[in-house]
Amino acid sequence: MPPVPHARPGPGAYAPLGGPTEHREARLTADEERGADARTAVTVFVALGANLVIALAKVIGGLFAGSPALLSEAAHSVADSLNELFLLASLKRSARKPDAEHPFGYGKERYFWSLLAAVGIFVMGGCFSFFQGIEALRADHAESRAGYTAGLIVLAVALLAEGASLLRALAQVHGQARTAGTGMLTAIRTGGDPALRTVLAEDATACFGVLVAMAGMGLHLVTGAVQWEAGASLVIGALLMFVAYQLAAASRGALIGEAVEPALRQAMHAFLDRQPEIDAATSLLTMRLGPRSMLVAARIDLFGGLDSEEVEEVLVRIKRAMREEWPTADQIFLDVTEASPGDRARARRERRQLDEAVVAERQRHAEGRRRGG
Repeated sequence: MPPVPHARPGPGAYAPLGGPTEHREARLTADEERGADARTAVTVFVALGANLVIALAKVIGGLFAGSPALLSEAAHSVADSLNELFLLASLKRSARKPDAEHPFGYGKERYFWSLLAAVGIFVMGGCFSFFQGIEALRADHAESRAGYTAGLIVLAVALLAEGASLLRALAQVHGQARTAGTGMLTAIRTGGDPALRTVLAEDATACFGVLVAMAGMGLHLVTGAVQWEAGASLVIGALLMFVAYQLAAASRGALIGEAVEPALRQAMHAFLDRQPEIDAATSLLTMRLGPRSMLVAARIDLFGGLDSEEVEEVLVRIKRAMREEWPTADQIFLDVTEASPGDRARARRERRQLDEAVVAERQRHAEGRRRGG
């Protein structure tokens, strides 16, 4: 097809701040995707095994010591064990192929089961910890030095097991960050796998919660004041509720139709602007369909002089090029329409807002790196 005799950029184009932004995703073959899911499954199984053993040990130690903080940690481990089963279900169910009832696939199963896991953390972990803390303040609690010593030993073992599970999750995140060429914090914030993010949050919270429980039990044992241990239970409950809220908010956004990150949308706009046949891209809508699935819908105005066959060839070429650039963009829809002056003005306004969002996001990341350093 002969090139369209028009120069770029067209009247509707709007250049991103600082020039075109390159935003590439890690290219994963089908075998690599299955391998990534297998590694996540191993991470979840490791966390499940650790939580089951720890939950049993904490229940026995908590009942023997009569420790509310230790029983709170036991509830936390029981909730985590149930959550790992949810996450394993999400890995299996989300891998199903698209069908007539779900033409865009089952990728959002990951977010649904992660939402259930967050609810489990909130109810079984956070609420029970608050209950234990309040009951400890109301009850006439008698301490047993031998029992508390046994409880502290149980917590020390739990810390080692939870720490091993956390290191396994961090190692997987580190591998993903290295593949994507980003830092660990960025990989954690923007990671698309909710199962891995949930395990990481659970393990990190569990390690901190064990330390808090150990401090509360130790101070109770030394001072004889139950307020220390009750306070530890309340702190653990508040922490679990906060983590549960953050995980639920992330799953909620994905379930109701969350767009991809601003930098990726900006890169897609820049890609469309570079196409010689496109006069203006007046609308670009995106939605995450799963950890490795994305819907892209764009309304474009082509330059004149193209017949129907050439238009079809242009659309096929652009879609193919977008899939090569962003492999997760497996659902791409291009709507060819004539852009009115109002459409062009709105598109320029939305592009400015998008560029501002990208700059703000980069500033937040830079600030986070400075604080981390």
